[in-house]
Amino acid sequence: MARRGWTSALYEFLRFGVKQAWACLFGGIAVFLMIATWWFYPATAWLPRYDFLFLCMITVQIALLAGRLETSDEAKVILIYHFVGTVMEIFKTQVGSWIYPEPNFFRIGGVPLFSGFMYACIGSYLCRAWRLFDLEFSDHPRRLGLAALSVAIYLNFFSHHYMFDLRWFLFAWAGWLFFRTRVYFRVWHISRSMPLLLGLALVSVFIWFSENIGTFTKIWLYPSQRLGWSMVSFGKLGSWFLLLIISYTLVSLVNAPRERRSDARTTGVRKRFNDMPDFWHPRR
Repeated sequence: MARRGWTSALYEFLRFGVKQAWACLFGGIAVFLMIATWWFYPATAWLPRYDFLFLCMITVQIALLAGRLETSDEAKVILIYHFVGTVMEIFKTQVGSWIYPEPNFFRIGGVPLFSGFMYACIGSYLCRAWRLFDLEFSDHPRRLGLAALSVAIYLNFFSHHYMFDLRWFLFAWAGWLFFRTRVYFRVWHISRSMPLLLGLALVSVFIWFSENIGTFTKIWLYPSQRLGWSMVSFGKLGSWFLLLIISYTLVSLVNAPRERRSDARTTGVRKRFNDMPDFWHPRR
């Protein structure tokens, strides 16, 4: 496939998709379980569906660690995000932002414990993608600034119920921090790059798609969906984008953002690529 330009590009595109799917392993399993239990899990089972999902996700997390698909440090960060998400879930269900319509045993304040794993899926994806694509950055904001933004975002998810919603200010703050930042990722031999803001926005879109699957399979429901399912509003994209920044900040505590290396490294990669036999080269 590397002998021609278009087949080489197609291969790199397919390779990119496979890597993304592998990075989404935890989240992909969670979505599969949502759909599978909605279709096949018996309503009369002695173990409620939510509790079955909870035990399944614990098993998956243990398997990822045992198989060294996640490091212990990454698991700690994912656990922190799990805890952060669960606390917010407890508050949001109390104020009626959404509900979990099915009964279960493993719960805190009306929130099934498996719900925290939905946030853990995001953290797992970021950790795995960071390693799989060998991420590097240029003009990356300081982590102290990201931490301050993340704390403000988290507090706003609570405070906007009682005072002015600051999300537009938070969007502007995020734009100011990330405006010049580019992320470099390696799919095959040569690094590609894109604005980090664009990358975060695209990930938010896929989370929004997953959220639609979650509500369609009645994992949780928004007030507007109680009488019949409808798509989650596009406004939730902004909420997921802000939550993604919190997850990104936590993951950056484990995977310190590496500045883009000098052109000498890229030149070396390209030289090795040029020294390969003819059949490796897309344009020879």
